[in-house]
Amino acid sequence: MKHVISVSLGSDHRNHAVKTDILGEQFEIERIGTNGDMDKAEKLIRDYDGKVDAFGLGGIDLYIFAGKKKFVLKDAKRLKDAARSTPVVDGSGLKNTLERRTIRLLSQEGILNFINKNVLLVCGVDRFGMAEALVEEGANVTFGDLIFGLNIPVPLKSLHVLGTVGGLLGPVISQLPFHYLYPTGSKQEVITDKYSKYYIENDIIAGDFLYIKKYLPQDIEEKIILTNTVTQQDIDLLAERNAKVLITTTPELEGRSFGTNVMEAVLIALLQKSIDDVTEEDYNRLLIQGNFRPRVVNLNEVKIA
Repeated sequence: MKHVISVSLGSDHRNHAVKTDILGEQFEIERIGTNGDMDKAEKLIRDYDGKVDAFGLGGIDLYIFAGKKKFVLKDAKRLKDAARSTPVVDGSGLKNTLERRTIRLLSQEGILNFINKNVLLVCGVDRFGMAEALVEEGANVTFGDLIFGLNIPVPLKSLHVLGTVGGLLGPVISQLPFHYLYPTGSKQEVITDKYSKYYIENDIIAGDFLYIKKYLPQDIEEKIILTNTVTQQDIDLLAERNAKVLITTTPELEGRSFGTNVMEAVLIALLQKSIDDVTEEDYNRLLIQGNFRPRVVNLNEVKIA
């Protein structure tokens, strides 16, 4: 049995474990939250190094992307370097493959028409593949990187502007402590109704769920949420606030949509190749073989406990 662990800086309230079959291989998949404790996360990786098939980094990115530029986040590199033999991934490989495929599939199958739809992508440098695919499918995309990442109420209105701003700020942002950029630990449970107008102005709210949740208004009636890692509690929250549909880019495993970091770790464990040798074609081949499809939930039908 293959064993994959996602070590997350997020809350341990979101911990989950499943055993499942993926492409004929038995997997044990765990998510372990450290409540924002970098030392604990580093120790977990050191303790399990060589004992599991792959690590996913949750609640933190190894890289941010601005067009053709890629910046390594200092705190994430520290965690990656804690593993000497087990491969460590953050989900960026799937964000550039699975999430592109998901946007195109939703459009091609008539599940979601993006043409002239107003889309708020809460962080484009975190999901540049999704950003490009949304624009290619005809959406009017607002990038919320400055709003959600830096608390600066300035929306970015094009991929070019996103790339320019990301390129200018990337060298500085990549050196900041990660908790300045992203909610970790108990901060993930805090919701501030501060930037409601950006939700109201858009038909689709897309990107990292914890960023979406960070400023989630009390009423998001008729909104479509396009994201990844959600728990049942998150689904209930969206239903309570009148969202219409939830679409997750990662498939459901035992009632839970795991993050892209987990699913990328699963694919790395299946490929048994050095991360440096893995190509987009490798990922796409396994995604097709595994028939990985988005999860679509009609939130009007969710029964809230």
